[in-house]
Amino acid sequence: MAQTLTITFISLLVITTFVRIWLGRRHIAHVQSHRNQVPQAFSENIALEAHQKAADYSTDKTKLALLETTVQAVLLAALTIGGGLQWIDDLWHNLIVNHDIARGAVVIVSAMLVSSMIDLPFEYYKTFVVDEKFGFNKMTPAMFFSDLVKQSIVGIVLGAPILFAALWLMQGAGDYWWLYLWIVWSAFNLMMLAVYPTFIAPFFNKFTPLEDQALKQRIESLLTKCGFKSQGLFVMDGSARSSHGNAYFTGFGASKRVVFFDTLLARLNADEIEAVLAHELGHFKHHHVIKRIAMMFFISFVGLALLGWLMKQDWFYTGLGVSEVSNHMALVLFLLVSPVFLFILRPIMASYSRKNEFEADSYAAKHANAKYLIEALVKLYRDNASTLTPDPLHSAFYDSHPPASIRISKLAAYTS
Repeated sequence: MAQTLTITFISLLVITTFVRIWLGRRHIAHVQSHRNQVPQAFSENIALEAHQKAADYSTDKTKLALLETTVQAVLLAALTIGGGLQWIDDLWHNLIVNHDIARGAVVIVSAMLVSSMIDLPFEYYKTFVVDEKFGFNKMTPAMFFSDLVKQSIVGIVLGAPILFAALWLMQGAGDYWWLYLWIVWSAFNLMMLAVYPTFIAPFFNKFTPLEDQALKQRIESLLTKCGFKSQGLFVMDGSARSSHGNAYFTGFGASKRVVFFDTLLARLNADEIEAVLAHELGHFKHHHVIKRIAMMFFISFVGLALLGWLMKQDWFYTGLGVSEVSNHMALVLFLLVSPVFLFILRPIMASYSRKNEFEADSYAAKHANAKYLIEALVKLYRDNASTLTPDPLHSAFYDSHPPASIRISKLAAYTS
C-alpha cells in the first residue's frame, strides 16, 4: 500500500502541475490572441488601450502564477517523498524530547513557515512589480512587511489554540477525536464570522461610517426593502494598498455590516452603487453564505473522519516519505497533500460559485436596475483591468465569477 500511495501521489502531483501549466499557457495564448480587438459588447465603453492593459495584466499575473505553481510542486515533493518533513521532525525531536504536543505543534508551524517563505517572494513580486507596473499598487515595502507581521500575530493568536486543541484531542480523546475536533473547529469558524469584522479587520484597514447621507439613506431603504439588518454601513481605506475597488458583506448574525472600498465609491454613481449592493443582497437572500458555511462544515467533517482512519495506517506515513508514525505528522501530511487529490473538484466548485453569481445578478435585476449593474460592472472590469476574453477552459477551472461577456449578456436580457 505504501508504494501504491507513493506512485499515486507522484502521478497526481505531476499531472495536476502540468494541467495547471497547460491551462495557464492556454489562457495567456487566448488573451493575447484577442488583445487587439475589444469585444463588441464592450466596444462603446472600454477603449482598446484599456482592453490591452487588461490583457497584459492578466498575462503577467498568469506567468507569475505558473512559476509559483512549479516551485510549490517541487517544494511539496521535497517536504514529503523527499524527506523534508521527516528531517524537520528529527530536528525538533532532538530539541524537544519530553512533550509530544509541543514538538508536534512546532513541527507543523515549521513546515507551514517553510511554505510561507517560499510564497513570500511571489507575493512581493506581484505587489511591487506586476501591480506596480499597471498602476494598481499603493503599498510601500514598510506597509507590506507591517501587514506580514500583523498577519503572523493574528495567525499565532488564533491558530495556536486550535492547533494545540487538535493535537491534544488526537492524543487523548480516543477513536472519535476527529468528531470532537470537528465540533471545536466549526464553533471556532462561527465565532470568527462574528468577531472578524469588529476586532480583526480593523487591525489591517481603517473603517469609517458612510458619511454621504443621501447615499446612506438610499442604501438603507434598499436594505429595509430586502429585509437585511446590518450593524452599519462602512467605508474601507482600500486605496491605501491598491486602486482596485470592491464591496462586500461581512460578519454573521448581529455583527453583519456592509463595507465599501473607498475606491469603489469614487468610481461609481449612486445608481450603480445601489445595483452593486443589490447584487450582494442577492447572495444574502439566496442564503449563499449559509450554504457555503454548511458546505465547509461538511467537507471538514468528511476530511477529519478520513484523517481519523488514515492516521492508523502505517502506509499513509511511509508512502509520503515519513518513517515515524505520529499524530502531528498525520495532520501536517493531510494538510499538505489533500489539495493534490482534490484538484479535480476545482471546476465543480467554480461552477457552483458562478451559479451563485448568476442568482445574485438575477436578484439585483429585480430589486434595482440591471442597466446600472451593467454600467457598474463595465467600470469595474475596466478600472480593475479584468480581462474580457479569458480562455473558457481556464475560466471553468479557476474563475469564481462568470466571464464578462456571458454575465453582461444575461444581465442585458433583464433590460429588454
